[in-house]
Amino acid sequence: MSPEALGIIGIGVVVLLMLGRMWIGLSMALVGFLGLAALRGMDGALGVLGTVPFKYVAFYPISAIPLFVFMAVIIANTGIGSSLFNSAHAWLGQLRGGLAMASIISCAGLAAIMGDSVAEVVTMSKVAVPEMKKYKYDNRLASGAVAAGGTLGILIPPSLGFIMYGILTEQSVGALFMAGILPGLLLTFLFLVTIRIIVGSRPGAGPAGPRTSFKQKIVSLKGTWHTLLLFVLIIGGIYAGIFTPTEAGAVGAFGAIVISVATRRLTFKGLGVSLVEATRVTAMIVLLIIGAFILMKFLAMSKFPFALAGFINDLALPRYGVLAAILILYVLLGMFLDVFAAVVLTIPVIFPVVTGLGFDPIWFGVIIVLILEMGLITPPVGMNVFALAGVTEIPLDAIFRGVLPFVAAMIVCVILLVLFPQIALFIPGRL
Repeated sequence: MSPEALGIIGIGVVVLLMLGRMWIGLSMALVGFLGLAALRGMDGALGVLGTVPFKYVAFYPISAIPLFVFMAVIIANTGIGSSLFNSAHAWLGQLRGGLAMASIISCAGLAAIMGDSVAEVVTMSKVAVPEMKKYKYDNRLASGAVAAGGTLGILIPPSLGFIMYGILTEQSVGALFMAGILPGLLLTFLFLVTIRIIVGSRPGAGPAGPRTSFKQKIVSLKGTWHTLLLFVLIIGGIYAGIFTPTEAGAVGAFGAIVISVATRRLTFKGLGVSLVEATRVTAMIVLLIIGAFILMKFLAMSKFPFALAGFINDLALPRYGVLAAILILYVLLGMFLDVFAAVVLTIPVIFPVVTGLGFDPIWFGVIIVLILEMGLITPPVGMNVFALAGVTEIPLDAIFRGVLPFVAAMIVCVILLVLFPQIALFIPGRL
């Protein structure tokens, strides 16, 4: 059997194991190990198994993951999200659909300091959805806005998705963070436009709330300083070259603790709970990374990615036709896998094809994260949808119907990024 055929079989076995609900990291590690044993013998496979976990877990950029995860958990557990929503509520609540817009703005603010989508949805579900129910919002609009707003968590930096992509492709995490800013703002704007269109066609879907005075609006801004300060510390520090993304994670985690203690939101018990939760999430991600690199070693030795790239080149398809096929593949994967799993499974195969076609790797990272965001709100998995349903008890079918207009907005955002790559590349180009 040729090495290339063995690589194809390996990919198929990984998919079957994941469908059988085996842990994704273990699936990739097992297939990678057995594939290496078939190609290099048991001694060679054991050598890789003995060196890869230490080499890549000790890889300096990976230390950013537990730091940003810990910061996100602290923020989620200390109620900063409710302060953001209350402020946005004061400014936008008097508009039709204003509370749904406030949810989007709050999610964008949380995304700038959390980097995790599901945590955002859980946080905002407890705050925004009850308030929208109070003002008789349609369940579809209320749930759709929160579920879609949560997807901003892995596009607006700091993003764990960008960290994972940067590690696997050896691209600058700082450049990826910068590349996500304008697309994140663009998608936020498109979500707001979507809400205006919905309430314009169905005024009863999002009734206007009571007006607030200008003084009340100004006073409400005191709930936003935590977010602004952390964002300036993290992203401003990276952009100014004061510290690396990994150091930014440490600064952000320390800043989140200081702010939470200063505002009396964090107790010793809460700190302990946050540490345990962050450790669990980090362990899951690190296992994915170890499995991905073992699988990558096997695939590289099988030469399957290069054979695939050569096959695609021989087809003489236009490069945007190939890109469209890749994006459709990621849309389908996003329906069944979470962002981390989809990235670590496919990047070893897809990345050589994309770079061979001449696409910018930083731009492609933004596109991939945006495409996989759609999977967070589309059936059959739709983790954001299930997380929101678990908190709010809104029926799943109502939530899935509610997110459809926002999926359309995300498709528009992808099209704009493909047509105008500088939306993503403008800020990194200034570094």
